[in-house]
Amino acid sequence: MQIINKKRHIILILICAFTALSAAAQDLLARQAPIDRRMKVADTVSVPDYIIDNDDNLAKELYQDWDNRYAHRASELPDSFTINLRHFCMPTQSRVVTSNFGARWGRMHKGLDIKVYIGDTIRAAFSGKVRIVRYEARGYGKYIVIRHPNGLETIYGHLSQQLVTENQEVRAGEVIGLGGNTGRSTGSHLHFETRLCGVALNPALMFDFRNQDVTGDTYAFKKRSYDRESADATRLRGKIGNGGYTRDMVQGNSMPKTSSDDLNMSNEPRYHKVKSGETLYSIARTRGVNVDQLYKLNHLSKGTKVRVGQIIRYS
Repeated sequence: MQIINKKRHIILILICAFTALSAAAQDLLARQAPIDRRMKVADTVSVPDYIIDNDDNLAKELYQDWDNRYAHRASELPDSFTINLRHFCMPTQSRVVTSNFGARWGRMHKGLDIKVYIGDTIRAAFSGKVRIVRYEARGYGKYIVIRHPNGLETIYGHLSQQLVTENQEVRAGEVIGLGGNTGRSTGSHLHFETRLCGVALNPALMFDFRNQDVTGDTYAFKKRSYDRESADATRLRGKIGNGGYTRDMVQGNSMPKTSSDDLNMSNEPRYHKVKSGETLYSIARTRGVNVDQLYKLNHLSKGTKVRVGQIIRYS
């Protein structure tokens, strides 16, 4: 009888202990619940924004490799693809389109020609990685190809100088070259291409040079409607004239200047890439500026030595 009572007493103690542990566990869960809810809210807010803005995987999905040998090698286009146009920079301040995308002189012109002058600043349209920096005498001249996370590759042709190197990471708006007239070119201009999977798409679908803006936050490429949309884009944003432009007319200023001296007084920053043997004094002589101006524009202390490949602003 005494043994039975002891067993009952032990069982009762165990039941009480189990009940207390359950209650404590429920209290712990209750205390954690607000934290869990906050974390859930944080995840809900932050993750979609990250997915929307981060295009890192799009280019990797579209391109099988990273090859510095070819300016473009066409592969199969997707039936539809949305290109993120946010966080862009116009490659030049010029508003003058001198040649459209499409058939020209019996062959296909696969970009837009934008009027620029030799030495005008050319910038990366989007952030990305420089795939090619090369010279092609019978075509692009000095040109640059950049692959962007949004899936596009942009090509910048006929440059007078290339200020980046292959495999270099660049940000949208970073200076990559200077306008020129190299290669197969009949006058200084920027040949600008936008390619998807190596296939040239009409830049006017995405870039509005007249208004110095992109056409929207995104461009939705669709195979079935591309030709019609490209023709509409050319009609709306294409060629607006030929030759005879002053720098101010190209930049869209209202009061054109007439003298050659005035043309050289553009407010647009201009840059020089340091070559072997050059000094700030020799660069100043070459560019027709005062060496003190170079110190000031580049925030350099007097006596600073420049290095080969360094980019120096001179105006």
